[in-house]
Amino acid sequence: MRSKPFSILAKPTGALCNLDCTYCFFLSKESLYDERQRMSEQTLRLFLKGYLDSQPDGDVTIAWQGGEPTLRGLDFFKQAVAIAKELARPGQHLFHTIQTNATLIDESWADFLATEGFLVGVSIDGPEAIHDTYRVNKAGRGTHSQVVGGYRKLQKAGVEINILCTVHAANQNHPLEVYRYFRDTLNARYIQFIPIVERVSRKYLKIAEQGWKTDNKKRLLYRQAGNAVTSRSVEPKAFGAFLSAIWDEWFKTDVGTVFVQHFDTALSNAFGVHSLCVHSPTCGQALAVEHNGDVYSCDHYVEPGYLLGNVATDPLAAIAFSPFQLQFGQAKSKLTKHCQQCPVRWACFGGCPKDRFAKSPDGEYGQNYLCAGYYDFFSHITPGIAQMVQLIQQGREAKDVMNEKKLDSRR
Repeated sequence: MRSKPFSILAKPTGALCNLDCTYCFFLSKESLYDERQRMSEQTLRLFLKGYLDSQPDGDVTIAWQGGEPTLRGLDFFKQAVAIAKELARPGQHLFHTIQTNATLIDESWADFLATEGFLVGVSIDGPEAIHDTYRVNKAGRGTHSQVVGGYRKLQKAGVEINILCTVHAANQNHPLEVYRYFRDTLNARYIQFIPIVERVSRKYLKIAEQGWKTDNKKRLLYRQAGNAVTSRSVEPKAFGAFLSAIWDEWFKTDVGTVFVQHFDTALSNAFGVHSLCVHSPTCGQALAVEHNGDVYSCDHYVEPGYLLGNVATDPLAAIAFSPFQLQFGQAKSKLTKHCQQCPVRWACFGGCPKDRFAKSPDGEYGQNYLCAGYYDFFSHITPGIAQMVQLIQQGREAKDVMNEKKLDSRR
């Protein structure tokens, strides 16, 4: 059954991870399953066959995530690549991505990922002191040196790398320190900034403050419920200021050489092309498959109530376009009146539904927790986006905006 393309995050080790990052809600998902969380060869083949059968010809991306997917071992991924090649139709062109903390990356891993053309996302939160605040190992020690060691091995092997930086209480007030570290010290060219919003019911807030690590005896299963957030969560206005400060520097010197996901998304949105589910009118076409083949509505909704089926029994296309999943995705378009009337709706579209647990200024429930920050940021960049749109419409490149600004300053 082939239909429109959709994406799916495959989790070959489920929620298992060799780190205990304090804010990582996904660590709690380990409690959903009693068995050993390792994807078998049988489940791997069923997943790949179901996914490739459901996808049209052309480029097909196979995305691997965790927990920490490299815990499944290099041989597993060699097998995954071989099986995918075996099952792909002649008209399909396969690409693999993997999100990792990079602590287990050695030369063998780096060479394999380079040879097979993987796009590798590496999780780094900034310079050592900032990164090590929350990104710790099982002993509670910082992991920056191990992460950078793996990152450098990937660089040396020629792997294409995308840095994923979470924005939280420890780095929200240090935007340029973080950005310049990535750009100048790590020579990063592709960066994503992901806001940490640890949503929780107020009655469980004290427990949640202890983190989601595996040795927390009172550990909760993280669910998209409640209207409180942990102290680690990014503050809305601070998130907007963080992105705006980085934009100002990027807009002066780095357009066309450094690619920041939020900036690229806003520019594509200005042309009516919605490339990121968070800032699209609807969602629902980014599923998650667990180690045992269970398929969930979204990586953020791996919880009871959003289990859609299993790759062993259900065609993936039927799951992705089931009435339940279509309704899940369409629900994103239901915005508060305040949101509907917002001048930067074109760029924001209400943000991710998981964060819509606040009240709008007129008291309507369902406003995004990050609304104030999104409004500040998208308002701040609107003039610059308009300039780049105009250049592109003239057949020029967006990076020419930097030359235009220099000319304006001389007039």
